[in-house]
Amino acid sequence: MPIYKIKKENMETIAPLFAGWQESLIWSCLQGCMGEAWADSEENPKSARILLADFCFFAGKASRELVTEEIRNQVRDFVIMVPPLHGEGELWAQEIERAYGGNCKRVERYAIKKEPGIFDKGHLAKIAGSLPKGFELKMIGEEIFAQTKKSQWSVDFTSQFSGYKDYQKRGLGAAVLADGELVSGASSYTVYRGGIEVEIGTREDYRRMGLASACGAKLVLECMERGLYPSWDAQNWWSVKLAEKLGYHFDRAYPAYEVYQLQQ
Repeated sequence: MPIYKIKKENMETIAPLFAGWQESLIWSCLQGCMGEAWADSEENPKSARILLADFCFFAGKASRELVTEEIRNQVRDFVIMVPPLHGEGELWAQEIERAYGGNCKRVERYAIKKEPGIFDKGHLAKIAGSLPKGFELKMIGEEIFAQTKKSQWSVDFTSQFSGYKDYQKRGLGAAVLADGELVSGASSYTVYRGGIEVEIGTREDYRRMGLASACGAKLVLECMERGLYPSWDAQNWWSVKLAEKLGYHFDRAYPAYEVYQLQQ
């Protein structure tokens, strides 16, 4: 069965298949902001996938072709595949397992509720101002943007933007510096109309010092000032607990597949 790449101006044809998803990366693609989509038909699709950054989302009738075709051309060696929670979710999961075998691992990720208006500015300002001595909290400008590209732990703070001008126009981020060196950050992994998806992390040798909390609090405050919603999705319980510290609420766990060695 052939698959078809969906043009940005035709995203409405697959939008009903993704109805009910509370996932900003899906919204970003459907809105034409970032990402790409494919379906089993251009006019009347029954199956579709959205690929943005390291994530691949499926909807509709399970399709082996959408699980495999052109994936290797779009990503390097790793992707997180997310079957739908309802409908044919388990059938999609079976197709992923059959296609990638030992190169895929089923994991749990953790959805965080999207609740505009819940954040406490005073609480966040206190966290943002609680850095230990010797550290500096700054918004990500051109110099820090360049630093994000130099290390694997920080590259996804800015990796989905074509360059600094694109990030300056559409992105947003906060960073902690030690002697001018980037050691922690919270930034827009992706963007959609009205919000961002948060990417947060700290260099391994600077963890457990409250740096990510300060960055996250500063980023949420900046989003509030600009009328943006900082969407959060957690890879692990550490991320869940950090989100809750900032004022978010846990929603649910959901299954996903980490798929490796796509270029073999």
